[in-house]
Amino acid sequence: MDARALPTDRAGLVAADHRSVGRLGTIFRDHRLWLTLLVLLLAFLSVYPLAMLFYGSIHSTPPGMAGEFNLDGYVTMLTGANVKILLNTIGISFVKTIIAMFLAILLAWIIARTDTPGAASLEVLITLPFFIPPVLTAMAWGMLGNPQVGVLNTAWKWATGATTSPINVYSYGGVIWHMLQYSTPFLFLFIVDAFRAMDPALEESSRMSGASRWQTFNRITLKLMLPVTTSAFILSLMRGIESFESPLFFGTPAGIKVITTEIYDSINQRATPQYQYATALAFSVMALLFLLVVWQRLVLRGRNFQTVTGKGYSPNVTKLGPWRWVSFAFCVLFFVITVVLPVGQLLLGSFFKFFGFYDLDMLTFEHYEAVFSNSEFWRAFGNTMFLGVLGATLTMALGGIVAYIVVRTRWKGRRLIETLAWLPWMMPGIVLGIGFLWGFAMLPGPIPIYGTIWALLLAYLALGTPVSVRIMSGVYAQLSYDIEECSRVHGASWFQTLWRILIALAWPSFAVGWVLTFFGIMRELSASILLYSVGSEVLSVVLLKLWTNGRAEEVSVIGLMMMLMVIVFRWAQLRFIKRRLSTL
Repeated sequence: MDARALPTDRAGLVAADHRSVGRLGTIFRDHRLWLTLLVLLLAFLSVYPLAMLFYGSIHSTPPGMAGEFNLDGYVTMLTGANVKILLNTIGISFVKTIIAMFLAILLAWIIARTDTPGAASLEVLITLPFFIPPVLTAMAWGMLGNPQVGVLNTAWKWATGATTSPINVYSYGGVIWHMLQYSTPFLFLFIVDAFRAMDPALEESSRMSGASRWQTFNRITLKLMLPVTTSAFILSLMRGIESFESPLFFGTPAGIKVITTEIYDSINQRATPQYQYATALAFSVMALLFLLVVWQRLVLRGRNFQTVTGKGYSPNVTKLGPWRWVSFAFCVLFFVITVVLPVGQLLLGSFFKFFGFYDLDMLTFEHYEAVFSNSEFWRAFGNTMFLGVLGATLTMALGGIVAYIVVRTRWKGRRLIETLAWLPWMMPGIVLGIGFLWGFAMLPGPIPIYGTIWALLLAYLALGTPVSVRIMSGVYAQLSYDIEECSRVHGASWFQTLWRILIALAWPSFAVGWVLTFFGIMRELSASILLYSVGSEVLSVVLLKLWTNGRAEEVSVIGLMMMLMVIVFRWAQLRFIKRRLSTL
């Protein structure tokens, strides 16, 4: 192609963009059937379970059975006991989020704005707990902090001669402590980049005006970060409300109930499952989460927080002097407590005959033999790998298609597609699981999804799509329309352009998103525990069953295998990120 034929001025580039968009619009008009199918698929993954959730909350019988419509589920829900459950849920989540926010801001400030040694490596270590399945660390801390035979309590009694245990994870403190281990790195991921991106000019102006470092940090830095911190706070609060593993493992033995465990108990732990009551509770959770989103928008409405300008700048690094080793030790301590201790307990528990008895003559390999000869474990392992690989691939492919339509086209229905793709983000796993439980049971007979492995796949697809859309939208927004236009001018079809140009350029982000989605599938328990059946178990479900049956030693063996998978995939993810950055 003659270079003189290419647009060289700004007006020409804009015209090229519009021509590209116009061609894409023509393509999509020629493929309205495919777009209709996409809308139907997204609606099935988001609107359908939500609608069935409401249907189940006013239906008197279990899924798939004839009954009548009434409000008994909501009436049953309006009791003093449920008021306490609601207060427990909100209170635990709020306290957890406040503490996690403080720790995350401190850790992010240390990594991004100080001269702490090894900041890059420390950042990786701080975020690692986010990628470990909560069910693993919950079981590990159940062994570490058990008030009778927990390793930490046993060690304390041996070292001090004390007769009482200082740690009891089966308490409000235990629930909050375990939730902190995931909330802190989650919030850290949001906040650390905000610290890096902030122009230090306003902070410098505050210091020059006589404000102290604390006054500047409190009045300038934190207020400029309000959009990030409020968004992270609301998301963490929402994740706390929908948390399942921590209240299940540490709250249930202590008689502490929250909404998610009450929903689970109503279906799985009652002589007669109370589906209508559980579904009414689940629908109420959705209403509560919606109010939190509205609250966030009201907080940020009408405010301006622009701090990143076109002027070049570098982050303001605080020289800590000798205190930099204190900040270094604090970061290492966080990693040791949240990763090394739980993993060490799993390793220790896997080699001793009985949990809590650690004499040398109790060393054994029989737990490994038991796990490796357990057909249910291998079936669950195969199901997890199958669902992880297929689910992550389909989720990223669906997210890529949705992101392309939203970012790269002007199709008038793209906002509907975007909304449908993001709706599951508002639905906790256990809520989505109940919605699909009703939805799959109500499907016509020729569609046998209920009780199969495909029910789990569709739930994972729904839960992962919002993340995949977010990842792929970011990379598509960075690609110029000129690239597509040039490919089309040279005779490539739309599908050839999509495959050879856009996907080729976006594949590093696709790979990173794939690994994140795989992690999400491997750690998911709340939806899995409601939708699995005999033959479709996944590892998280098998772990819960073994723990419930008192087989903590075999739990340790499986936990170590899952931890190895986490490390391998986390390493692969970091390699992809590093390779992507090296090509920029």
